[in-house]
Amino acid sequence: MTAEYSAHHLQVLEGLEAVRKRPGMYIGSTDSRGLMHCLWEIIDNSVDEALGGYGSRIDIVLHADGSVEVRDKARGIPVDVEPRTGLTGVEVVFTKLHAGGKFGGGSYAASGGLHGVGASVVNALSERLDVEVDRAGKTYAMSFHRGEPGTFAGDAPSSAFSPYERSSELRVVGKAAKGVTGTRIRYWADRQIFTKDAAFDLSELEQRARQTAFLVPGLEIVILDQRGEEPIETSYRFDGGISEFADFLAPDAPITDTWRLEGVGNFTETVPVLQPSGAMVPTEVQRECHVDIALRWGTGYETVGRSFVNIIATPKGGTHQQGFEQGLMKVVRGQIEANARKLKVGASEKIEKDDILAGLSVVLTVRLPEPQFEGQTKEILGTPAVRNIVASVVNKELGAKFSSTKRDDKAQTALLLEKVVSEMKARISARTHKETQRRKNALESSSLPAKLADCRTNDVGESELFIVEGDSALGTAKLARNSEYQALLPIRGKILNVQKASISDMLSNAECAAIIQVIGAGSGRSFDLEAARYGKVILMSDADVDGAHIRTLLLTLFFRYMRPLVEAGRVYAAVPPLHRVIVVNPGSKPNETIYTYSEKELHSLLAKLTKSGRRWQEPIQRYKGLGEMDADQLADTTMARDGRLLRRVRMQDAESAASVFELLMGSEVAPRRDFIVSSADRLDREAIDA
Repeated sequence: MTAEYSAHHLQVLEGLEAVRKRPGMYIGSTDSRGLMHCLWEIIDNSVDEALGGYGSRIDIVLHADGSVEVRDKARGIPVDVEPRTGLTGVEVVFTKLHAGGKFGGGSYAASGGLHGVGASVVNALSERLDVEVDRAGKTYAMSFHRGEPGTFAGDAPSSAFSPYERSSELRVVGKAAKGVTGTRIRYWADRQIFTKDAAFDLSELEQRARQTAFLVPGLEIVILDQRGEEPIETSYRFDGGISEFADFLAPDAPITDTWRLEGVGNFTETVPVLQPSGAMVPTEVQRECHVDIALRWGTGYETVGRSFVNIIATPKGGTHQQGFEQGLMKVVRGQIEANARKLKVGASEKIEKDDILAGLSVVLTVRLPEPQFEGQTKEILGTPAVRNIVASVVNKELGAKFSSTKRDDKAQTALLLEKVVSEMKARISARTHKETQRRKNALESSSLPAKLADCRTNDVGESELFIVEGDSALGTAKLARNSEYQALLPIRGKILNVQKASISDMLSNAECAAIIQVIGAGSGRSFDLEAARYGKVILMSDADVDGAHIRTLLLTLFFRYMRPLVEAGRVYAAVPPLHRVIVVNPGSKPNETIYTYSEKELHSLLAKLTKSGRRWQEPIQRYKGLGEMDADQLADTTMARDGRLLRRVRMQDAESAASVFELLMGSEVAPRRDFIVSSADRLDREAIDA
């Protein structure tokens, strides 16, 4: 370090040097997320071709050696010489930043690639990249080592590499069938750049491939994973487009059909246009923006939304999402004001955005030339004119639905308005009663259920709520608990299956309402984790089939209406023992009691006792219910902190968890029957109780 600072201290990074020096600027990070971003830069180029009507299939192969290959049968990267650089189109695309066919030259009406850095960035961050192009009856090939063109002596990335010294060469390596065009790219990510644990995530790749297949009807995307012992191949193709996508995303039963809102808007913007002379001249150009939205409302309160620009996902929204919400608010608010008397809405009651979005599943797509994104990762759309165009389309098309004279439309819009109003009233009611849901101390009155046996501590972090099956188990549990920090709430058998029931049915169910009231943090959208009255919620049911069913029903309630509690890892399942083995000790030494928690553990224990020549009392007690234990046994095995075993309920992936709950507990019987039949051979009857 020196105090001197002059021009010779400045560094100028040329070409792909800048990418290797600051990869995060181009791909976001150098972990698995950045690795996946690189892959999608390559795949999106093939998707842009399909979007333009060239090619209907893309193959993605995850090779066992860590490389990945993307194949398409589109037009193929140009192989002729680009006049300004004197390089072939293939070399320009893979070695020059901000070079490509997506800068308004007429090759693409709308595309996801905009900055001309995708393929060249992937090349710069690859230890080796091989590209093959089929065009004009020939197969051309070129290889790169960390962005530099040359030749490899072998097939591996570690093979000896010889860079081109004077001029690079696009080799002709074979013949292509007449009329066949396409591109094949295989690359090995550079481990000097990416972290050691960075890896291609198959589930994320499948999710994105499925999403893309929804967005480009008729496009087939095939993924072949060759990294395991057995290759895994999955294929995605959907002809229903975003309507099918919205139905796929929806987590609940519908109250409206899937509505399609489509429209086109025009706007002008001033952009620099490259002239034949090489100069950039600001020019006012006319743009066309196509809007296509699929949406439906369901019985739940969750909002599931996906937004896209030229099929590129924009997870953080942007002007198109702002326009959608603006148009939606205007239409629905206007309809509720017009029907205020019928819907019993007071002048002081105002509809908020969340009331309208509750239960909405929406796929929002816009297509326009050269959209402006905030950064290379393209997570936020910045083109200002899109906001008003989307809002206008929503106003017109959704307004037409509300003014439709068709019987189905009238019935569905009426149900929708009732739902929005009920969401508003629930929100206002939750806010009003929020303070009464706080923990009460001994000097205050409490509106908590009479059957709750509360604990004495006011320390939420220390307190535990046991939800106990039945009054018989409650009596034993009261004697077994530590009343300083353990509270008990009994439930009568099997509660309502909230996956099938509506919100009103759930709230009117005595058992569900009592659980929500006792936890004290509200439910659904209004759930406030900070207001929860207990640090742990422990489900304590019998170790039999009915107990397992009750636990599943309770978990469904927590997942649907108190999900932050599950996400925070504060929901547990108690693990009561299945067997009590009394080991006989010789002489006057008292007998020893050992508890086991599974059939396997019991057999292992008995084998160990037999081997050591020890005896045990017959018959061995097999617990079927919590009520069979006395208080000391229940305390030692299930409730006391120093001896109990708890299972923490985890949720890694919200979408996969939602699909499992819908499969097991939802209204659709056929998928559940198929699942039971296909999984029957894996069922161990003893495992139900273990």
